[in-house]
Parts: sequence; structure tokens; C-alpha cells
Amino acid sequence: MREEPVDEPKPKSFVISKWAVWEAYRRVKANKGAAGVDGESIEEFERDLQGNLYKLWNRLSSGSYMPPPVRAVQIPKKDGNSTRTLGVPTVADRIAQTVVRGYLEPSVEPVFHEDSYGYRPGRSALDAVGVCRERCWRQDWVLDLDIRAFFDRVPWDLVLKAVAHHTDQRWILMYVERWLRAPLQREDGSLVWRDRGTPQGSAISPLLANMFLHYAFDAWMAREYPGVRFERYCDDVIVHASSERQALQLRAAIAWRLTECGLELNEDKSRIVYCKDTTRRGSHEYERFTFLGYTFRPRMARSKYGGVFVNFLPAIGDDERKRIGRVIRRWRVHRRSGSTLTDLAKAINAEVRGWASYYGRFYRSELVRLLRRINEYLIRWVCWKYKRLRRSPAKAKRFLAAVYRREPTLFAHWRFGARPDGWTMGAG
Repeated sequence: MREEPVDEPKPKSFVISKWAVWEAYRRVKANKGAAGVDGESIEEFERDLQGNLYKLWNRLSSGSYMPPPVRAVQIPKKDGNSTRTLGVPTVADRIAQTVVRGYLEPSVEPVFHEDSYGYRPGRSALDAVGVCRERCWRQDWVLDLDIRAFFDRVPWDLVLKAVAHHTDQRWILMYVERWLRAPLQREDGSLVWRDRGTPQGSAISPLLANMFLHYAFDAWMAREYPGVRFERYCDDVIVHASSERQALQLRAAIAWRLTECGLELNEDKSRIVYCKDTTRRGSHEYERFTFLGYTFRPRMARSKYGGVFVNFLPAIGDDERKRIGRVIRRWRVHRRSGSTLTDLAKAINAEVRGWASYYGRFYRSELVRLLRRINEYLIRWVCWKYKRLRRSPAKAKRFLAAVYRREPTLFAHWRFGARPDGWTMGAG
């Protein structure tokens, strides 16, 4: 009896680990995120998790995966007067991008410059702020660089050239190019086709941005100006100089280099700043700058011997202070008379802890002063909650101070040092 032939599974065009797809899914799930153009959330994707992951792996491995359009979302900038476009990929697309990033990142991470901090494992924005603070003490001048619309202007050919330099995997280069070319879809459903740029919000975009700027800026600086120190967090760059003349020369050279790489220095927002303090008593048009949410400027400080002097230090930025103030007002804590203090603490503590963790690292007393506003709203809450205290804010404050003495860790801002009894402990 003749045996029927058995169909052999077709070999895949590319060898991609199923485990890599699973790990990418876990990372995407941990990062959460909004739905893309298909409206599918993480929870909906997980209804047929095994089938969806297998389908994605199969398409990636066969070379047939085609990225869908990226949902364009307009989010306000910190100045409150303009917006920037955030690209939101679908869940499946974020997983696919994370797969590629997982294969590509280990080969490029060791090459990156030591003063590159953005979106790198084991490095953070606070690390960059701390290093910047120390270098401002040692050098008198800072060049605060602003690259005009960086994510909208990145040239694709140079990005692909950087990727090709670090991998011989043809599928990685192919999918990176497809993601670069994927259109943006507006809220009205219309598509925006691009010929350059990489939308913020995708899983692969930060790595591509770092790769591009490594060759466009970091490696160039190390080669042309090996003695000049800088801190770069993605496209936020601070360069240190020993004199105003050197800072002017650096600005001109960097502007030329960015133009050579298809970018443009925003001359209106790029500034040369004098790091003024007790020993540096000159003056300049600009004596402050903001980097990663911290404003650097002359501030009063206490020496290890107990004396007071002026130092050039970072503290929570002016724009961030206004933004947090708006959030505190929107809570309308004083109007929640139907809630208990425990309810209020649960509602706000997570966000306050986040502020304290980031903006309280340096010159924390500035943040403590801001967080005291919460106590003002809590005092008003006491007045609304208890009729006998409605006309006596002083008694309401004493009531809140008594609660603090019984439960000093109830509110996150109390633990941070913004006490309701008027004292500030550990906030220097």
C-alpha cells in the first residue's frame, strides 16, 4: 500500500525565537499604554493570547509582517501653548517593535557614549541631572541646546545606515524601515505619509533616536572635542564650557554638524548660560537653564561648616511647579467632604510619591514648599467636613496637626517633610 506524502512545514525566512516574542509581550504588558488604530487594548489582545502571539511570530518569521498605521495623538507641551504629536502603535505592533529592540539593543548598548542617559538600562534622567550639577560647579559656562522638532526631522537613510552598521540580520533592517515608513492616522481617519522622522511613543523609536544621535553628536563630540563634557538625554543636551568664547565656538560647530546630519539647531531656544555663584560674580544675559524638569540657577546653600553661600544648583523646574500646582487644584480635595482622610490619602499618595521620588532628589525644600499647598486644601476639607470648625481655620489646622502626630505617615507629602503643623523636617 502506497503511503501518502506528508507536508513538511515550510522553513521560515528568518529565525526569530518564540521566547523573544513572549518576553516582548510581557514588557509591553508591564508598560501598559493606550490602544492603537484598531482600538484593541491589552486585555482584548489577551483574550486569544496564544493565537495572537503565534500569528505575530509567524508573520515576523516569514517576512510578511506589515505594520499598521500609527494613531496620532496630540498632547500639550509643557509651555501649555502648543502640542506635539505622539504616535500610538497597536498592541501587536508594540510587541513586534519590542522583539526587534531586544535583538538590536545588546549590540549597540556597549557602543553608546558614557554621557548618554536617555532610555538606557541602568541609567536615568536623575543620573544626568546629578552629573550636570557637579560639572556646573567645575565649569563656568553651559550651552543649553535645543534641536528643532528632532523626532519629526530624523533622516531615514542615516537611521538605517546606523542600524546596518550594528547588525547583519536582514529582517531587522527590513522591519525598521517599514516602521519608519508607516503613516500616521489622524483622529478623523486620514493618513499622513512622511518622508523622515520617527514618531514618539513607539517601542523602537527611543533606540533609533539614540543610535542616530550617537553618530550625529556623541561620537562626533568625542572625536572633535574630546575635552568637552556633556550630558544627553535623547534630544535634550547640555554642553559644558570653560569660557563664553568656547561656548560660542561650540554652538557654531554643533549647529553646522546638525545641519550636516539633516537637523537644525533652534537658535531662539539654544542659550549660553553663566553658572553664577559666590565665587563666580560676573553677570550675563542668561544665568539659568532647565534640564529634564530641573531648573539650574544660583540658590542659597549651606556649607558643611554651617555657613550660608550661593551655589549653582538644580531644583524642581518652574514649568513643573506650575503643572503640579494645577494638578493639586484639580483634585479639589477640600470639596470631598464625603471622604475620610484615609480615602483622600489613597487617592493622591501614589502621584505625590512620584513627585517626591523625582523632583525631591535635588534641593528638596523647593518641592516641600509646593507640597504644603496640599495641607491648605486639607485644612479647608476639615472646615467643610466638621461644622464646629467651619469658621475656624486655626482650629482646623490644629485638628490636622493632631492627626499627623497620631499617623505621621498617612499622607505621602507628610512623610516627605511637608508637615501640617507648620514645621518642615528633613527638607533642606
